[in-house]
Amino acid sequence: MVNHNLTGYHALVCGASRGIGCATAEALARHGASVTLLARNVEMLSDARDNLSVVGEARHAALAADLENTAKLAQQLEAVNRPVHILINNASGPPGGAILDATPEAFRKGFERLLIAAHLLAQEFVPGMREAGYGRIVNIISTSVREPIPGLGVSNTLRGACASWAKTLSREVAADGITVNNVLPGFTATDRLTNIFTARSEHSGKPIDEIKSDMRGQVPAGRFAKPEEPAAAIAFLASPAAAYITGVSLPVDGGRLHGI
Repeated sequence: MVNHNLTGYHALVCGASRGIGCATAEALARHGASVTLLARNVEMLSDARDNLSVVGEARHAALAADLENTAKLAQQLEAVNRPVHILINNASGPPGGAILDATPEAFRKGFERLLIAAHLLAQEFVPGMREAGYGRIVNIISTSVREPIPGLGVSNTLRGACASWAKTLSREVAADGITVNNVLPGFTATDRLTNIFTARSEHSGKPIDEIKSDMRGQVPAGRFAKPEEPAAAIAFLASPAAAYITGVSLPVDGGRLHGI
């Protein structure tokens, strides 16, 4: 029998105050998980926590932290005073731009936020997953892992590094009942996509509506995703039903990627 029930499990969702992270927190909560939401904006974080569904005796919490400040992150994680069975790594991408225009500092800051933070979180919570015999790590990355996206030079570089980190980790922890997977959202209706519209419009001189139409035309499904759609895939990978799926990168992109 397929089991999507997450009752009794605790999830930590990064970048959970809005967008795909917030939708993921809600999807996990609706399946019965207790959820700790992590993000920088205290007010938005509290609102997101208060609006989560509560199933049974689930207890939700909020933790204000900046994933870019990894020197402080380990100390802040002490506030998570219960085991984490499900870790959702999710952070905003670096600003857009041509890769030759990127400064070394842009790479350093993005590397801290996207990879070092995920690594510290895994080091903190994998021991508890091993003890429980159950662990799910899902990294929300990007379709740029498969096909670099024009104008996102720093992001393309760092997202690829995150995917390689996840694949390596998946092989080290598989025998402990822990899976590590990546979800690759396509063009999804979030603030990030709006920022891309604006940047491309400013760079090209084209109206934003034309930019939107051009990008929508690249998607065979003919529309942008809703945040709830990649969140549904993430919730499945976090469930007991996905116990034999590990080390994969799953596009949720409406068919936009050209590769098989």
